Amino acid sequence: MKKYSQVIIVLLLSVFTLSIVSCGYKPSSKYAREILGNKISTSVSISQTDPENSVIIKDAVDKAIIEIFHASLVDKRYATTHLNLSMTTPSYAPLQYDNDGFIISYRATITLLITRESKNLKKNYKTVGTYDFSVVPNSVLTDQERFDAIKFSSFKAISAFIAQVSAEGSKVK
Repeated sequence: MKKYSQVIIVLLLSVFTLSIVSCGYKPSSKYAREILGNKISTSVSISQTDPENSVIIKDAVDKAIIEIFHASLVDKRYATTHLNLSMTTPSYAPLQYDNDGFIISYRATITLLITRESKNLKKNYKTVGTYDFSVVPNSVLTDQERFDAIKFSSFKAISAFIAQVSAEGSKVK
């Protein structure tokens, strides 16, 4: 009887393993890698009005390429894909007011314009990222609050770009 239960357990584990392996699941990063390739270069158009934020975006994109796409950052001449990014001026919209009419919550919105260049293809993307944050009533936005809002909304915009590229990769057979 003991041997019979071991055989049943082995069969059930085999069926379970085969069902998971054969389902055809691929992570979205694999689809994106099929579009972008393994060697990617990036450049960011520096904003004259807000040059500090351009550096934040460049770092966020490079981090996403390494962590999400598992691709290598290379010089433009060695890259299979080049990403050129530019950012529109960030906007801050009040979301919530206190009883005295002072703003206590803002929404930062960033729009990234991304151009993807491959050997014989040039495609433009527009992604938007938002970030909601609270402030002390009747105060001015500090540089740190502004930088954090831009950083987090940029991450969301980059995630939206990754989703767009992954969707393209899933359509390619």
